[in-house]
Amino acid sequence: MTSLAERRAHVVGLGLIGASVALALAERGWRVTGEDLDGDVLARARAAGVVVEGALDHTVALCVVATPAGAVADAARAALARGSGQLVVTDVAGVKASIVAAVDDPRFVGGHPMAGSERRGLEGARSDLFSGCTWVLTPTEATAPATYGFLHGVWRGLGATVIAMPAADHDRLVAVASHVPHLLAGALMNEAADAAEQDAVLLQLAAGGFRDMTRVAAGDPSIWPDVLFENRAAVTSSLAALEGRLARLRRALETGDRPTLSGDLQSASVARRRLPGRALHPEELAYLRVGVSDEPGVLAAVTRTASEGLVNIFDIEIAHGIEGTSGTLLLAVEAARAEEFAAALVARGFDVGRE
Repeated sequence: MTSLAERRAHVVGLGLIGASVALALAERGWRVTGEDLDGDVLARARAAGVVVEGALDHTVALCVVATPAGAVADAARAALARGSGQLVVTDVAGVKASIVAAVDDPRFVGGHPMAGSERRGLEGARSDLFSGCTWVLTPTEATAPATYGFLHGVWRGLGATVIAMPAADHDRLVAVASHVPHLLAGALMNEAADAAEQDAVLLQLAAGGFRDMTRVAAGDPSIWPDVLFENRAAVTSSLAALEGRLARLRRALETGDRPTLSGDLQSASVARRRLPGRALHPEELAYLRVGVSDEPGVLAAVTRTASEGLVNIFDIEIAHGIEGTSGTLLLAVEAARAEEFAAALVARGFDVGRE
């Protein structure tokens, strides 16, 4: 399997995320080539030094597919066919289940960096875009442990916090945390814009709260239809739940129900203050050693167990022997959940020890 010493990467799709990946890797010594369906974008990327000339061949260690979500599976399969048997392929799309189901290869693992910008396309790319972000990886039964370990190390090297979870869980969670908020930002912005046609001063009154809530509406709208349709079940479910909350608030206002209104505002305030605002300190982490066999599905079983127990895996390292008949995974998890997680792994037949 590929080592970090072999630093050739290829990026398919040179929009905001793809170009930012290219810049970040190049800044760390990788030789990065790229491609884009738009020849002008590719020419500008080469002229700006985002990528260098070259194609995906058997010397490339890592291929990152950064196309719109609907094109990812085909692009990933094409890359796997063109590259060597040691090539690692990943993607950065905002929906995962349909993609990982369509790309059943031990050299592929789905990914999603929780990062973005109001700036669009190649011109918005930054080498530090992923510093401090959460980067989700979604290994499956087919994912080779060495593939996951290699990719985990690469994204950590960009300054990201890498966590693993099943693809279906990712899609359900980002529907609430990302997809529906984007739709709401757009709806609120459109409502204000329509109202401003009758009273132009409205947008002059838009203060910090309005601007914060609608910031993501300024992002590239072309990437969202694919993501939303691919994740429509989770998104529509979240929208239905939100519609219920809004209907309850409207009834409270119509009927003068102050306790309901105050209670909703209070619970939201408490929940907002509990949002994670920083990375965990080292002393807040516990390290588990998990003995595993070098068989398909091992990583998926571990991450599925973590997801079922609401445990985040903040770091994962393939300690030794993983390409033989057995090896060890070193997992970093929140110390407060470590004992419960270890017990769940033992119940599934894993040999678990504390570091």
